[in-house]
Amino acid sequence: MRILAIGDIVGQPGRRACAELVPRLREDLGLDLVIANGENSAGGFGITAEIGEQLFAVGIDVLTSGNHVLAKKGIEQYLDDCPRLLRPANWPPGTPGRGSLVLPSASGVPVGVLNLQGVVFMDPLDCPFRRGLEEVEDLRRSAAVIVIDFHAEATAEKIAFARHVAGRCAAVFGTHTHVQTADERVLAGGTALITDLGMTGPVESVIGMEIDVILKRFIYKMPARFEVAGGPALLCGAYVDVDPDSGRAVAIERVRVPAYDGSWDRK
Repeated sequence: MRILAIGDIVGQPGRRACAELVPRLREDLGLDLVIANGENSAGGFGITAEIGEQLFAVGIDVLTSGNHVLAKKGIEQYLDDCPRLLRPANWPPGTPGRGSLVLPSASGVPVGVLNLQGVVFMDPLDCPFRRGLEEVEDLRRSAAVIVIDFHAEATAEKIAFARHVAGRCAAVFGTHTHVQTADERVLAGGTALITDLGMTGPVESVIGMEIDVILKRFIYKMPARFEVAGGPALLCGAYVDVDPDSGRAVAIERVRVPAYDGSWDRK
């Protein structure tokens, strides 16, 4: 079976890239499941119920997230109501939503999806290593195939986590930095790893945002409102081939697909 994971969707450019490319990729690559990180899909920060439904409608099966998922007003109810939108499982008890689910793939094989957030250079949370292993063992009762979005800043933390769960899950996909890494590989034990899937959004930007705004913040240290950049977009991610019986990955390949030519509506 083949699973595609899409890197952080940024604003309207990222959503439009998904609408254009996900249906085609599902057919061309013979995908059984599509996962995408949607925490920046609404104006570059957060997600809304309307946008979540739009992304599901274009062929994304599960949306993962991270530290920005609560940025938009009213999202708490959608997190509770929509099992296919995940927030990190190692957030405090009582936080709206859930951190994992098991759902059937297109081929009928059940797949467990787990969302975790790192703690290095990020908010203090429950240990993702201990909590992650507990969650994996729980998911393995219902699914042989398990994939994890590890939303974290530090490269070392992502790699160390993948080593920690190697042989217990099919893949660990890193997200958060918006910069795709070139270190995809299958670890001993059959766990595929890529440190960061990259960003699905505007190419001519600073990790999705208007270049001039970011430069002013760096140079003059003055506060300025972030704005999602325009111009051509790129869909970044990776797909992994998995043996459905053993739940082990047999191959992983990066994906970088140009989208539309750059004309878009900021709304």
